[in-house]
Amino acid sequence: MTASRVEVRKGTYHDSVTLMQVSRQAEELPGVEAAAAVAATPVNLELLARQGFSVEEAGLGPSDLVICVRAADEEAAGQAMAQVEALLAGGGGAVGMGSGGVAVAPRSLRAAARRDPELNLAVLSVPGRHLHYEIAEALQAGLHVFCFSDGLDPATEAARKREAAARGLLLMGPDCGTAILDGVGLGFANAVRRGPIGVVGASGTGIQEVTCLLDAAGVGISHAIGVGGRDLSPEVGGIMTLRALDLLAADDATERLVIISKPPDPEVARRVADAAATTGKPAVLAFPGLADPPPLRRGVAVVRSLEAAAAWAAGGMGEPRLTAPGPSEVAAGGVPEPRPPASSPPGGERSLAKDGGASVVHRPLGDLPGDPPAVTPGAIRGLFSGGTLCYEAMAVVAGVVGRVASNIPLRPEWRLADPNRSEGHTFVDFGDDAMTEGRAHPMIDPGLRNERFRREAADPETGVVLLDVVLGHGAHPDPAGELAPLVEGALADRPGRLSVVVSLCGAAGDPQGLDAQAATLRAAGALVTRSSAQAARLALAAAGLAGTAGAGGRGTRRPLPGGLDSLSFRPGPGPGGPGAGLGRPPTRPEAPGGERP
Repeated sequence: MTASRVEVRKGTYHDSVTLMQVSRQAEELPGVEAAAAVAATPVNLELLARQGFSVEEAGLGPSDLVICVRAADEEAAGQAMAQVEALLAGGGGAVGMGSGGVAVAPRSLRAAARRDPELNLAVLSVPGRHLHYEIAEALQAGLHVFCFSDGLDPATEAARKREAAARGLLLMGPDCGTAILDGVGLGFANAVRRGPIGVVGASGTGIQEVTCLLDAAGVGISHAIGVGGRDLSPEVGGIMTLRALDLLAADDATERLVIISKPPDPEVARRVADAAATTGKPAVLAFPGLADPPPLRRGVAVVRSLEAAAAWAAGGMGEPRLTAPGPSEVAAGGVPEPRPPASSPPGGERSLAKDGGASVVHRPLGDLPGDPPAVTPGAIRGLFSGGTLCYEAMAVVAGVVGRVASNIPLRPEWRLADPNRSEGHTFVDFGDDAMTEGRAHPMIDPGLRNERFRREAADPETGVVLLDVVLGHGAHPDPAGELAPLVEGALADRPGRLSVVVSLCGAAGDPQGLDAQAATLRAAGALVTRSSAQAARLALAAAGLAGTAGAGGRGTRRPLPGGLDSLSFRPGPGPGGPGAGLGRPPTRPEAPGGERP
């Protein structure tokens, strides 16, 4: 007979990554069936209820800790609770030397900056209620800020960004997942090569997909500057995007620009397009899900997908296509269909240009080839860790099927009434703020998405499950290894009635091993490709909803050309992890609006 224990600790806070690690270690103990140490947020409490734990929710909030254990017997349950207690009581390290040789950490950001005048960047990952104070402290200390956390209202975010711009500083965030400055990766960063493309992104996974596709094409980046997911909102007004464009315009190593965002405010999009034109460098705007592109000046292109932006930048030694999409590229109802890159000649690589005397080549990133997957009719259920990857895939699917319900909908009327329950074709962004309160980001802790995958795969209405798997520094060390058993089991339970499609975002030099991750997913039965847009087209074909679907036969399941089987990966120089870089390190601007970061 199993034994369950539930313990609530009021007013006890631990960061979500620590709680995830503690929970995993407790679950590995002999006899333990399930263990969870979580903040008492609505998302976590609902997940505990679905796992069979009974928690009295009255009066609980994000600052309270809930510990749950289910084990084979009381002894095993007691050992697990003791393990959780011991792990949570463990202390962290410290830096600096106090009296008697005892290490003492600085008590504030400004104290750290005074101790080491060479410091020029603060990385913030703190509870949202402390964020305003820490950002203000960092800016007053003259530090650039990379802010992974969220918690500022838009008006306060705009005020802090105006302050940063006036001081000649970058405020990357709040809610900034990725940046690469002079080869130094911050947040979730991939090991991509250096090169001539400058990227500005109000999207962490958007930056990751574009830079990884460029890396696969043999093209590198100068810098990738994250600005936070709300920077192109009407309240914030694109303050940091405009600042980043100024910096990249003055950067001799940057020849072409890619600007990435979820659908921006139309007036802000226009200002960004104008600012991109004034840099004097060819630029492309990649706004997946945007219905109406802004007016464009000469030298600026707009595309509707990340893969199209990467193809534009990779093919940029020739004359770019500097026009907005025509009416034929907007699906019925105003939902845009991403423009795919031009197809390559059959049979392999094509030479794009010369870069420093070396041929730059890549294999096609784009169109769905003519050999489709087996058809498993039903609803498409998209489960994403990256918001912009979710938007991109939704735009493709909605262009064919119409309404796609989501917690981050393309249209307000398509919003899910309950993010935990699907309605027909449904796409969920598990990285959305409401889904990550009190939890680590799903690229670190995929537990919540894994639980949803099990439910969606077992739902007889589901024909295709579409997921993203994102590699790189800071992400889960083996996401494919965790997902593959679930995929294999789900396909075995519903043979011939379910397909699983994975968009794998990563670079050859990433620590998880791109080829190994792809092989693990393919061996489990998943169809694997390199971009979210292409994965969405593949999902449509698998569901029998695309014109190319149906020729493969119900019993056929093989990876498509244009996916990982027909791509080669070459490792290139890039960030070796947080704090590791190539070339000169970022330096503090000499004056407001002046030199590069």
